[in-house]
Amino acid sequence: MIQLDARSDGQAPLGSSLTMMAAVFITTLLTSASAQGQTMLTQAQIKQGYMEQAALAQFHRWYQIYENNAVPIESSLDILMPDVKIKSSLGEGVGHQAYKQRIAELPKTWKNAHRVKDTKIDVAADGQVQLIANIEYLNQGSAADGSVRAANLKYTTQLKPTDSVLPRFTALAIEQVSASDTKTFADAYPENRLKSLTHYWLALVEDPKRRLEPFQEILAKDFKLDFSSGAITDFAGFEKWFRGPGSAVAASTHQMSNFSYQRTGDNRFNVKVDFDWQGILPDGREMVAKTRHSWTVEDNATERFARIKTAQVEVLKPFTPRTN
Repeated sequence: MIQLDARSDGQAPLGSSLTMMAAVFITTLLTSASAQGQTMLTQAQIKQGYMEQAALAQFHRWYQIYENNAVPIESSLDILMPDVKIKSSLGEGVGHQAYKQRIAELPKTWKNAHRVKDTKIDVAADGQVQLIANIEYLNQGSAADGSVRAANLKYTTQLKPTDSVLPRFTALAIEQVSASDTKTFADAYPENRLKSLTHYWLALVEDPKRRLEPFQEILAKDFKLDFSSGAITDFAGFEKWFRGPGSAVAASTHQMSNFSYQRTGDNRFNVKVDFDWQGILPDGREMVAKTRHSWTVEDNATERFARIKTAQVEVLKPFTPRTN
């Protein structure tokens, strides 16, 4: 039987070997969570977690075309329904053509940065999502003297489910809440790009339809994933791992914390992030775990997502029955 890299002597027995294998899969996969300092979710929240992850993946994609001139317009249109309604201080527009015109009018010399401060997500019974967010927007270039202009903005958005795990925006309303006193410009593209990748990975991991093919878009050609069950270096090995004991898990979701990144070269980054995981086994038992992930990421801004080249997992809290 495969063993976890880290265990606690007081860990409760999980029963059958199949359940234990599921535990290994989950803990190494990406799952993670600890009850200490963690928001305990209801079973309904756990089951809809993948939809929240997917909405956040799309929300962080929204900003990328404003922050990096190499991002093609197709990447932005990909997150918008054809009849999307967008309202901001610039006016109102409906549809892809109106959005393309708005983007074309933006000066390429401007520098823009968007830092997401908090989000609130509600998922309706039909899968539609309302995402409300507060962000800080920075601009350098619109002022003649080169000074930084900053404002706190509120986004109220609606997303509609699609055939893929990723929903698309049907409406976005942007309003200024207050001025910001930030005076120094700091690039936010890497953070939005890398958080979009991370939330998409989580959405695919949590998706009950367990779609394998989308992972090909976010794994580098020569990837290496070092999990406690061993190293995975090709897609055939990834498929075997992904289709394995994880099928014994009824539902799971993750909460991110301690997200950080470091640029290591042109379009290359190191990412570290902790995942607090909560899951439900087929017999209804709820489990928790916590892991820390260290990734190296390659970014081609013309693609929809950056790609994971390597991943290492440290188990901070083993797969354990929830006690509260």
